[in-house]
Amino acid sequence: MSTPPPIPPSGPYAAPYPTYGAPGPAPAPVCEVCGAAPAAAVTIRAHQGMIVLMRSMRRQGVHCRPCGTAFFREMQADTMLQGWWGLLSAFITPLFLLLNLGARATLRALPEPTTWGWRPPLDPGKPVAKRPAGVIALIPLVALALAFTAFAVLMVIGLAAGGDDTPKPLTAGSCVRNQGSWTDQDLQPVPCDSPLAAYRVKDPGTDECPAGAYLADLKYSEDGTTNLCLVPLSRR
Repeated sequence: MSTPPPIPPSGPYAAPYPTYGAPGPAPAPVCEVCGAAPAAAVTIRAHQGMIVLMRSMRRQGVHCRPCGTAFFREMQADTMLQGWWGLLSAFITPLFLLLNLGARATLRALPEPTTWGWRPPLDPGKPVAKRPAGVIALIPLVALALAFTAFAVLMVIGLAAGGDDTPKPLTAGSCVRNQGSWTDQDLQPVPCDSPLAAYRVKDPGTDECPAGAYLADLKYSEDGTTNLCLVPLSRR
């Protein structure tokens, strides 16, 4: 004997059986300016330096390729012209210009609109490099690039010149001068016939340094443990 099918609920308060359908594809995003598709979410930034004050702006939304390109070119050109006038702004502006290139790459990956919306897309206008702001911005960009290059070169030269602070060991019989104090010696070898020579290096062996001589720091000996005497040179 088969089981009868369930009786659906009835009455004014009975909830109907839920109905399920196959899930459909998610609606494609459309441009919030013109309604065209395809579109993508992008964030475009602009910065304005005002010597002491500064102002940053951001446009975040879903745009098609023409509308997003129009916003990118306008805000990028304004930043390149107005973003440098301030100490902090000179460092913020290059960052914003680089961040906008990510939004530009997203927009370039979109094809031209294939589904049109309620109004025509915005006119992108001339590329940034062909606008007056793009030409004028070459001056601070080149100056900033030269400044960073000069700083990097000076850093490399400084590291190469002062990379090894270990003093060269002194040899008995050579002459030196002390460019520091006796508590913080800076002994530099010089020819003994030079007027700059002030002391002659002597290895006392097992004896003590002669009267009037100074003791060189152990870092100037070859093994780091041998005492060296600095005997003042007599000047006539």
